[in-house]
Amino acid sequence: MDKQRILIVDDEEDIRDLLEIYLINEGYDVIKTADGLAALEVLKGEKIALIILDIMMPKMDGIQTCMKIRKEKNVPIIMLSAKSEDIDKILGLNTGADDYVTKPFNPLEIVARVKSLLRRCCMINTPQERKSYEEIEIGGLQINTAMHQVKVDGRKIRLTPTEFSILEFLARNKGRVLSTELIYERVWNEPAYESENTVAVHIRNIREKIEINPKAPRYIKVVWGVGYKIE
Repeated sequence: MDKQRILIVDDEEDIRDLLEIYLINEGYDVIKTADGLAALEVLKGEKIALIILDIMMPKMDGIQTCMKIRKEKNVPIIMLSAKSEDIDKILGLNTGADDYVTKPFNPLEIVARVKSLLRRCCMINTPQERKSYEEIEIGGLQINTAMHQVKVDGRKIRLTPTEFSILEFLARNKGRVLSTELIYERVWNEPAYESENTVAVHIRNIREKIEINPKAPRYIKVVWGVGYKIE
């Protein structure tokens, strides 16, 4: 089986080298670049399973790079930043990142997040599960879990892996109100801690993509003080 290839994009050589050591030790292939422009060139010719992307870089920063990647690819992206303020986290997630980690970090945390995100993205169901869960239909919303495809009224919608996982979880629990903590724990596969903003940003991004009028949503409804549900 071919190894999954991780692209590390960070202008700090020490961070690139440190993450490379830990990821190779876990059985991944690694490609390293020091800026966004170089990363975009790598993506033209290499099959990348996941990107670890720093925000503050020369030539092209992580925000611009993420936006350009998202125009063409749904590859999972973990964003790194030296800033821990909520506004920076929200900005990163709004541009299409799946996860966000602040510096300094424990490299084992990055490895755990890489594994979790790749599991969500590349989960292989058994044939029995495929028959039962391949297609979920709610009104004009169609979710093909085997192909990781979403359509609304026949129109294909491009979601990030995390957005897809959240939408699928809501759809499998149609009519049930799910708290932000429960959504985070099930999708991120880790305890929820200050997760409300993270989930809210992803929900808002999903609404922008699947709703005709995100301010008057047809599918994803908020139950104030409780959580979210799909009707």
